[in-house]
Amino acid sequence: MKKIAKILNDFNEFVMFKHTIFSLPFIFIAMIVAANGWFGWRLFFLGLIAAASARNFAMGINRYLDRDIDRLNPRTANRPSVDGRIKEKWQLSFIIANALIFIITAYYINDLAFWLSFPILLILGAYSYFKRFSEFAHIILGISLGLAPIAGVVAVKAAITMWSIYLAIGVMFWVAGFDLLYSLQDIEFDKKMGLFSIPSQYGEKCTLFISKIFHFLTVLFWLFFAIEAKLGIFGYLAVLVSAIMLYYEHLIVNKDFRKIDKAFFTVNGYLGIIFLFLIILDSIFGK
Repeated sequence: MKKIAKILNDFNEFVMFKHTIFSLPFIFIAMIVAANGWFGWRLFFLGLIAAASARNFAMGINRYLDRDIDRLNPRTANRPSVDGRIKEKWQLSFIIANALIFIITAYYINDLAFWLSFPILLILGAYSYFKRFSEFAHIILGISLGLAPIAGVVAVKAAITMWSIYLAIGVMFWVAGFDLLYSLQDIEFDKKMGLFSIPSQYGEKCTLFISKIFHFLTVLFWLFFAIEAKLGIFGYLAVLVSAIMLYYEHLIVNKDFRKIDKAFFTVNGYLGIIFLFLIILDSIFGK
């Protein structure tokens, strides 16, 4: 049992499963708004499996392709993908298995979800390549998580609505904005390796400014989402609370770069959960 527990723990660390919290709330936010309330247990479990497998695939392929880089970075040198705890063949098996789970789950959701599952996997796998030649890698990561609300509305309606696009663009800028902050930790390493992160190319001050712009756009597009979806008072409160939390995130990072982990994991994790909770309240009491 201890050996099995260790293997599971290594794979959990391999993909940082707890970070699924960033995308998962926005899938269910889209599903709740699309269904105007509860969307049923069948879609709940299918959505959960699809979200987890898609993220496992994305993180798995990122870790696998970044082995050469992570091995040289003191911050990442002890990851299971590079320190020998998970062999390369098992990393590949994990990636392929999660891709198949995602495609099969999408098939059981509806036809549109199934056909979209292929380009979605392509986008999810593109991030690791982009940071080797383009500063747009941060946006690609944002798009990857921004697909979550699109997937949610497709699951319920088998269509893509305008409000879901606004919600997705907001998620894209939200993720890209906090990825910029997170990348500040590796600014010197990225310069040394010739990686195209915005911090390594344009410096700390420019990175902080762009992150602020991205998070302003996040709030703006989430406001568009609330208007287009005709949300009630709790929906607008979700946007307001998000704006306050993002402002607080920047206060933390501006004061002390050593607290980036707190800003990245704690604030953003709670943001998604609170947003989801308020949307649930909105579906019950807001209209």
